[in-house]
Amino acid sequence: MRFHPHTSHGKPALAVEHAGHAVDLAELDPKFPDEIDDIIAGGPKLMAEIAAKLATTKAKGHSLKTLVPRFPLARPGNVYCLGLNYAEHAKEGGHEVPTYPALFIRVRESLIAAGQPITRPKESERLDYEAELMIVIGKGGRRISEDNALDHVFGYTLFNDVSVRDYQRKTSQWTPGKNFDRTGPVGPLVVTADELPKGARGLRIMTRLNGKVMQDDNTDNMIFPVATAIATISEFITLKPGDLIATGTPQGVGHARKPPVWMRPGDTVEIEVEKVGILTNKIVDEIA
Repeated sequence: MRFHPHTSHGKPALAVEHAGHAVDLAELDPKFPDEIDDIIAGGPKLMAEIAAKLATTKAKGHSLKTLVPRFPLARPGNVYCLGLNYAEHAKEGGHEVPTYPALFIRVRESLIAAGQPITRPKESERLDYEAELMIVIGKGGRRISEDNALDHVFGYTLFNDVSVRDYQRKTSQWTPGKNFDRTGPVGPLVVTADELPKGARGLRIMTRLNGKVMQDDNTDNMIFPVATAIATISEFITLKPGDLIATGTPQGVGHARKPPVWMRPGDTVEIEVEKVGILTNKIVDEIA
């Protein structure tokens, strides 16, 4: 299923795609939840109930284009991010191709919803884009094996790991440059794992800046694919339902270009992953 968390008449709503339209779960059954968190908690039984109602519904729904997206999860867990997960991206930044993933954490204050403005901070003009596929964990666990890892995936969404490059490179620790307020868009939808190829392999991933293609690669080229990422992270921490894992960006980022390309106020950046969707945001300057 393709779930669209959105705002309707000022209240949270959750739609599912059906016949090219968005049908709110409340139209199918008022008892259905309006948060993906609760869909995850309801497990296969709830998903089967939704599918059954959807199969017989006469609701026409409404246009997907009219939805006002909100953050995909009401109660997101930890946000784990893989860096340098595409070999050509590692090379363009002057790094060796890693044998163990570079890992860092994003804090909630750094994240925004699709359609909300990305804020360029006063401290820097070196604002860079990074197209990423993001995993939504559906079943928690510790020391999850690669063989079983995909059973722990609820679905996938889109992420733009916007980076403030000079702050990222002040030290070998990336935390400041990856966690400025309101710099990391997520969404606008969550696509369940059964809608995509196993492990989300073979999907085209792109960034467009003001309509120009800046990144264009394929998830087959991840050094550490989805199952490996889950297994690796769960070695040292217990994953929980609602945790998010960003799987890294391919080559073509702005800081590696000659001359560098930085996002500026008024720009529009789009992240697209094949069979998932498009994440669109504009850039604005921080206001005091």
